Amino acid sequence: MAFLQGIAASNGIAIAKAYRLVEPNLSFENKTIEDTTSEVARFQAAIEKSKAELEAIRDRAQVELGADKAAIFEAHLLVLTDPELNGPIEDKIKTEKVNAEAALKDTADMFVMMFEQMDNEYMKERAADIRDVTKRVLSHLLGVQLVNPSMIAEEVIIVAEDLTPSDTAQLNRQYVLGFTTDIGGRTSHSAIMARSMEIPAVVGTKTATEEINNGDLVIVDGLKGEVHINPTPELVAEYRKIHEQFEAQKIEWAKLVNEKTVSADDHHVELAANIGTPNDLKGVIANGGEGVGLYRTEFLYMGRDQLPTEEEQFDAYKAVLEGMNGKPVVVRTLDIGGDKELPYLQLPKELNPFLGFRAIRLCLEEQDIFRTQLRALLRASSYGNLKIMFPMIATLDEFREAKAILEEEKQKLIAAGQTVSERIELGIMVEIPSTAVLADQFAKEVDFFSIGTNDLIQYTMAADRMNQRVSYLYQPYSPSILRLVKMVIDAAHAEGKWAGMCGEMAGDETAIPLLLGLGLDEFSMSATSILKARSQIKKLNKSEMESLANQVLNMQTTAQVIEAVNNATK
Repeated sequence: MAFLQGIAASNGIAIAKAYRLVEPNLSFENKTIEDTTSEVARFQAAIEKSKAELEAIRDRAQVELGADKAAIFEAHLLVLTDPELNGPIEDKIKTEKVNAEAALKDTADMFVMMFEQMDNEYMKERAADIRDVTKRVLSHLLGVQLVNPSMIAEEVIIVAEDLTPSDTAQLNRQYVLGFTTDIGGRTSHSAIMARSMEIPAVVGTKTATEEINNGDLVIVDGLKGEVHINPTPELVAEYRKIHEQFEAQKIEWAKLVNEKTVSADDHHVELAANIGTPNDLKGVIANGGEGVGLYRTEFLYMGRDQLPTEEEQFDAYKAVLEGMNGKPVVVRTLDIGGDKELPYLQLPKELNPFLGFRAIRLCLEEQDIFRTQLRALLRASSYGNLKIMFPMIATLDEFREAKAILEEEKQKLIAAGQTVSERIELGIMVEIPSTAVLADQFAKEVDFFSIGTNDLIQYTMAADRMNQRVSYLYQPYSPSILRLVKMVIDAAHAEGKWAGMCGEMAGDETAIPLLLGLGLDEFSMSATSILKARSQIKKLNKSEMESLANQVLNMQTTAQVIEAVNNATK
């Protein structure tokens, strides 16, 4: 039995066998082969195994993910059985007497280089297909199993160094009971997705992939941030009781599902949910969400090999708007960059992507992508209560340009006879300190603010939230952060506008009393946090929290703020 301490990223208890989502070692030695006939047969056997595997993945993708995802694997099958690739590999084995691994890699590398140098975009995409197929065949030659999170078919706990957003989006919540990672924090995308999927998670353990083997029994304690490896039967029994207690607490919170969110002195605030796909709506409704405060549209663009069409986007936005039945839905336009990449866009690598070509900056330059999304949103607007917000706005000029493009597309649609809602509110995410400081001027032009604290905190503190060594500087309760939040809320209210928050701070039980006192109108969080937050707010007195907020704004340290909150809410 072993124990790891990490960061509690998503509440709950999970007990299951480990599934290591770790890239296998595919290194090999070049060897001289005497029996080339047997070596060619070994290569052909690896091709057949790969073919059977890809056909199974394709068929499952067709059923669970749709035709567009299945088409990716159909393309891989065409590459796998292409005689123009396989013929030279077999010839190389026979004439040069090299092992199949070496012949495969040398030939594939030659084709990849050739395709990547072509101007034709389609041919460049084929290079990526060859890489994927080669890796699969090589794994069978070496007798190594490739990981594929979408093909998990039994209850497991995922163990990984980290999970990319596209990895997490592929996880089947029917079978993935929880996960643990080496790196990450509460605001990493894997943690945010875990809360969205309502599965327990512990991140930042540093050594999970070193200490946990495939098949090990693992307990993930998402309440305390602990991971237990091959626990004793006694500890398993103890954790099953904790799990039952937590589920009983959730039943108590569930009694508030149809109630409004009001403080003890009858002040109403809106509790909304952050979502990534239309499939997340079930959780929003089940947890009593009063709206969607952040629809992360980038997940429509991930896990595929080309941009989503206008029609695909329209269908997704329409589904969410109709599903929320008139409740507000705040849709964030494409926010790619930083740790969220789209390989098929082939954007240049940057030294500091979090401060680079991302979000609205990318959209204003790649206007074809931006205009397609805006058209889909505008067409869907008549099906519900749509609000649109632009991410990563640093200047008023950026907001004005984005708004002008939106207006152009709106007029084109109307001229073409399309119905477009006249009630669309247009806002921005406040996640850059310059925007928070100038909030009084932005408030004259926007309809609302949504404070994105995940980035606002890291930019204000000049500390990468993904960097373990400076994680101590990620301080949501710092007086400096609270002052910026107050500036934004006060600026909105001075112009008769509303201010929300869609960063993870909005669902933080230490931050909630402060945000209530600062006058935040809308708290948007993971759906699973809503009922707990509603229960907490019902016990808080708004006027008392205003006094607390005014008090902490003049404090010097985060520790002083936490102590003050604890004393005021005992």
